[in-house]
Amino acid sequence: MYDLVIRNGKVVDGSGLPAFKADVAVMGNRIVKIGQVPESAREEIDAAGKIVAPGFIDPHTHFDAQLLWDGCAKPALAHGVTTIVPGNCSLSLAPLKAKHRMRLVGMFNQIEEMPLKAFKEGVVWDWETFSEYITRIRKGLAINVAPLVGHSVIRLWVMNEAATERTATDAEIAEMQSVLRECLDAGAAGLSTSYVDMDEKLQPVPSRYADAREVDALASVLGEYGRVLQIVPEFYDSDLTIARLDQLAELSLKYNIPTTFSPLFMNADNVDAVNRVMARVDEQFARGARVWPQVQTRPIDISFSFSVPSLLFMRFPTWYKIMRFGTPDEISAFFSDSENRVKLIAEAAPLEGLWPTLILRHVETDANQKYVGKTLKEIAELRKTTPVEAMMDLSVEEGLEAHFLSAGMGHNDDAKVAGLLNHPRVHIGASDGGAHILSFSTYGDTGYLFSHFVRDLNLMTVESAVKKITSDTAAIWGIPERGMLKEGMIADIAIFDPSTIARGEEKFVNDVPGDGHRYVRDSHGVDTVIVGGGIAWSEAKGYQDARGEVLPGVREMVAA
Repeated sequence: MYDLVIRNGKVVDGSGLPAFKADVAVMGNRIVKIGQVPESAREEIDAAGKIVAPGFIDPHTHFDAQLLWDGCAKPALAHGVTTIVPGNCSLSLAPLKAKHRMRLVGMFNQIEEMPLKAFKEGVVWDWETFSEYITRIRKGLAINVAPLVGHSVIRLWVMNEAATERTATDAEIAEMQSVLRECLDAGAAGLSTSYVDMDEKLQPVPSRYADAREVDALASVLGEYGRVLQIVPEFYDSDLTIARLDQLAELSLKYNIPTTFSPLFMNADNVDAVNRVMARVDEQFARGARVWPQVQTRPIDISFSFSVPSLLFMRFPTWYKIMRFGTPDEISAFFSDSENRVKLIAEAAPLEGLWPTLILRHVETDANQKYVGKTLKEIAELRKTTPVEAMMDLSVEEGLEAHFLSAGMGHNDDAKVAGLLNHPRVHIGASDGGAHILSFSTYGDTGYLFSHFVRDLNLMTVESAVKKITSDTAAIWGIPERGMLKEGMIADIAIFDPSTIARGEEKFVNDVPGDGHRYVRDSHGVDTVIVGGGIAWSEAKGYQDARGEVLPGVREMVAA
C-alpha cells in the first residue's frame, strides 16, 4: 500500500515536455511510480481537471526572520511554493555575534522594510553561528529552505566595526573564507552580496566596502563546493550592471560556479538598457559562464504610509530623513509646518505626475472612509488643495496610518516582460517574499505567472512556465532531487487548476509579531501542496503537515 496516490491528474513534470495524464504514487518522502496505479493508498487525492506539477521554487526571498515564528513561510506555501531561498542581498541572520544583532536588525529594517517591533517581539536570539541558526529554524519547518549566507554579516563577524570602514587585510580575508566554509558545511546554499544597499544610518552596507580581491577569495570557496553567488548590482545604471555581470562571468568561469543577479526590470524608459544587459548575458553564456538575471513576474506596485520609511522616497532627502529618523509626533508636526511644506512640495516636484495618481487604500478614522479608493487628484479636488498636500493632510489626520498605493509603476508591458520571462537565460525570481511587508505583497508571483501570462495572454505554455520555476531553478541552484516529477525524486508537488489559478487581491492583515500588519495575497486555484511526501497545505484544510527541511549542500550529499 502506498502512502499517497494522486489520481486522474494531468502531469506537467517540470521537463518542459507536453503534459500527460497519469497517477502519481508516493511512499515516504519519494515519488515511487508515475503512470497507472491500480493499488490503493493510505491517502488519495482526485486531481481530475488539475495539473500535477513539481513544487515551485522561489529563489529570492527574505523569510530569514519569519521562519523563526512561522515555519510555513505563510502564505508562500499556499501558493504552491515548496522551496524558498532566504539570505539574499548580503543579509542573513547568521553568522551573527550578539553585539551585532541590533545592527543587523537595523539593516533589515532599512533595506527590506521589516518592522523593528517584529524582531523585538517575534525573535528569541538563541544562536550565533550559521549551524546554530539552521538548528533553530528546523523546528516546525513546513517548507524547504535553501539559505544563503550574507556577505555583510560575514564581514561583521570577522571585522567588527571596521566592516563598514575599510577593505579587508589578507588575514581577515582568510578568516572570512574559513567562516564561509563553516556556513556552507552547515547548509548554506551559497553567498549573497550587494553593491547598492545602505544600512540604518544610510551608509553603505558592509559588503560594499569589499574590494575585488575579497570577492574573488570568497568565490574561490564557493568553487570548492559548487555553490551559488547572488548579487544586487547597480540596477539603476545599465553600464554598471553590465560591468557587474562581466565580473560575475569571470568568477563563474574561474571557479566553475553559477551566479545570479537581481533585480532586472523592464520599464518603459529602460527597454534599450535591458536589451543591452541581455545581449551581454547572451555573450557571457556563449563563453561558458553562468550569469543568470532574475526577473519577477508581477508589475511594480508600491504601497506606503508615513508610519514607516518607504524606499519610494529615497530620492527625496528631506522626506526620507524625517520618515527615517522622526517620531510619529515629529513627522506630523513637520508636515503641518507651512515652511516645511514649501520645501517638501518643491522637492517632490520631479514626480509631479505620480502623486495625483496615488490611490488612498486604507484609513483608520470614519471621517476619511469616504476617500478610500479615490486618487489623490480626486481627493485634492474635493478638499480644494493639491495632491501632495492632501497626502500630508490625510497622514496627519490618520496618525500616519493613511496608506497610499502607486499601482503599475513599471514592469507592466506584458509583451516585453513575457519576452524576458521566456528567455532561456532568464531566471524567474526576485519575489522578495517576506520583505517590504507594508510596501507590496510579495506573494502570488507564481499565480500571476499562470493566470496572466499563460492563461489570459497565452504568451507562455503551462509546461514552459512550470519548467521555469521548478527544474530550471533546481538546476541553477544545485538543489538535489527536486524540481521534477520523476520516480525516485523527493515528493514536493503542487496540484492546481489551470483555469482558476491566480493571486488574490492584496489585503491588509494583522499577523506580524508585535501587533504588526502586512499586505498579503491569498492563493486561488491551488488545490494541494505536498512537501516531502506529506500534505503541507490544501484548499480544503489549510496548513497541515510539517515536513520541510534545510536542503543539503553538495558536500553533505557527497559525504552521504
